[in-house]
Amino acid sequence: MPSLLFKQRSAPVALALLLLACASPFAWANDYSDVQRLLKSGLNEQAIVKAQAYVKAKPKDPQMRFLLSSAQSAAGQTDDAIDTLRALISDYPELAEPHNNLAVIYASRGEYNLARTELETAISLNPNYATAFENLGDVYARLASQQYALSSRAGGNAPRLATKQRDLAQVLGSAQTAPEPKAKASAPGSAR
Repeated sequence: MPSLLFKQRSAPVALALLLLACASPFAWANDYSDVQRLLKSGLNEQAIVKAQAYVKAKPKDPQMRFLLSSAQSAAGQTDDAIDTLRALISDYPELAEPHNNLAVIYASRGEYNLARTELETAISLNPNYATAFENLGDVYARLASQQYALSSRAGGNAPRLATKQRDLAQVLGSAQTAPEPKAKASAPGSAR
């Protein structure tokens, strides 16, 4: 899946407003800008180290935790990024941006139903969240692609499905089809 299809939010307005209410900008501006600069330079591991040190000293800081998750994701530490975002959501359930970024990670793994749920939550928290709406449209397109592939394998109308898949691939900007849905590893009725 092209990495530019889904958009993460790196400087959420809600988090910035929350921080302005909680602390003086002089106390944290350098640390935030340092981590953002490291991320922009592709120095993801260094960004993680700096963000983790900051979060260790100020464990409830939502902005740095958000930046930490972005650095973890950029470094390929997606499980850690998921854990960081889930903890952030637990502590600040009113914020939409962590749900969006969690959805981006899920979508990159082909877990489109999980991504859809997170994006719907983000939109319910912020009904004007354009990035989440765009990402949700992309998720719906990927889900449609999966369903067309399943229909084709089940003996659906091959010419019609081929046309739909080709048209959808053009919309997505890629000739690739969506990844196969992941098989459930848990037993029926067990919690996941």
